[in-house]
Amino acid sequence: MTLQGGNRNVKNLPMNNGHREWSHGLCDCCDDAETCIVSWFCPCIVYAQNKRRLEYLERNGVPDPEHGGDACSGDCCLHLTITGCCGLGWLLQIPPRSSVRNRYHIEGSTCGDCCAILLCSPCALTQESREIGLEENSIQVTRV
Repeated sequence: MTLQGGNRNVKNLPMNNGHREWSHGLCDCCDDAETCIVSWFCPCIVYAQNKRRLEYLERNGVPDPEHGGDACSGDCCLHLTITGCCGLGWLLQIPPRSSVRNRYHIEGSTCGDCCAILLCSPCALTQESREIGLEENSIQVTRV
């Protein structure tokens, strides 16, 4: 079995000083209606799935065969608990968003990540999911 693909700039966006824009705008979240809806009503699920998908890609170089796993993972429960107790679940979303931005050489900063999450957390989660999905879809596993 060999791997082909793994393009981290599937849309071939122009690079500026080694960085590029997001493949999808923050307000384009409705283009992935399913993820967007889940992000609005159960952000803990999308947070946990994005985190797992990204970690799996980084560790194995191939997409997570479970596409982020079960809805009730430890990361999901942690996000839900912190959000329910003190409304600070958004803080957990900063490191994974920064990891996505760094992995795909996307322009921005931690301050910008915080602003995107605070202004529209569901849109930010959907944007991250779509960016990870582009790489996952570009990887082709062929049998030798």
